[in-house]
Amino acid sequence: MLKSAVLNSGERKSDERKQALLKPKWLRVKAPQRERIGAISDLLLDLKLNTVCQEASCPNIGECFAGGTATFLIMGPGCTRACPYCDIDFDRSVRALDPTEPERLGEAVARMGLKHVVITSVNRDDLNDGGASQFVACIQQVKQRSPLTTIELLIPDLCGNWEALATVMEAAPHVLNHNIETVQRMYKRARPQGIYPRSLELLQRVRDGWPRAYSKSGLMVGLGETDEEVIGVLKDLRAHKVDIVTIGQYLSPGPKHLQVDRFVTPEQFDQYRSIGEDELGFLQVVSTPLSRSSYHAGEVQRLMATHPR
Repeated sequence: MLKSAVLNSGERKSDERKQALLKPKWLRVKAPQRERIGAISDLLLDLKLNTVCQEASCPNIGECFAGGTATFLIMGPGCTRACPYCDIDFDRSVRALDPTEPERLGEAVARMGLKHVVITSVNRDDLNDGGASQFVACIQQVKQRSPLTTIELLIPDLCGNWEALATVMEAAPHVLNHNIETVQRMYKRARPQGIYPRSLELLQRVRDGWPRAYSKSGLMVGLGETDEEVIGVLKDLRAHKVDIVTIGQYLSPGPKHLQVDRFVTPEQFDQYRSIGEDELGFLQVVSTPLSRSSYHAGEVQRLMATHPR
């Protein structure tokens, strides 16, 4: 009788936990309709390009594709790191870079008429420069074909290769983004091949060495961190001269990935934004449940107009 009661109690707690982690209404988005995203998807298919919107199962794909924007994913689709929060496929095999990729990307930007483009990549730890040369080639193609388009790069940590970072920055992207991803305590679990101080150093080097570029970073919440730790990351980023931060809810891609520990409320996201902008002095903090590192990235043009360098 007692054993049965204990089991029933455990089952109830398990059910309560599952109920508590049902996706709340503020995270429910309608599936994008084919006619809204079809033209962009067809163009990407035609040019054999990948986007992080598709590869990482971004919840904003419908909104962004319908608005004619996308974040291009180069050097993929496989990644040499296997971060347990990420939906991009793991591939440790050595693969040659595609020399035609930058030209195809430049053509896509021109055909889409983008005012602002975000270019990111998988981790390519198999390459001596981490793929820096491919980023540079993509920047050159965009500038050649769409000279008025502002360019944002979202780069990996390059394994701390600062010469590779300099190669990227000398190509003069307008915004350099590198995501811190989570709080330092969670790195071993969520980002085992990343190093928290190394990511901070990369961001500071960008601002110190190329002060005309805007530096940016982003993190996920809901992995098991506390609000105090999130604020601690914001303080670290500001101390390393980061200009722009994005904060969004972590959503698990599937049962083999890290699971959601908590759903942060919209009110708490507003609090993060207020602390970041009003107290710490970031130029911009984009903090909503559905924010991702490139969500509404085009707004950076307004920021550049109000805070020119």
